[in-house]
Amino acid sequence: MIIDNLELADSARALADSEPAGTLEHAAAASVAITCATTRDADQARTALTGISPENVRQAALALFDRLATKPH
Repeated sequence: MIIDNLELADSARALADSEPAGTLEHAAAASVAITCATTRDADQARTALTGISPENVRQAALALFDRLATKPH
């Protein structure tokens, strides 16, 4: 299955919008949304997410990305 980055970005943006600003969940979801919206494919997005800091946001963003990327669309 080919994963569309814009679909991933939309899903992550919806999650970010549902979380209170300033929370780890909001930061992770916003990071995934922006990264997916600005990269060509899922591999490039995942690679870009490895550069996020701080560590706790990076780990949460990668976990969220993996969850969204493997979710049936």
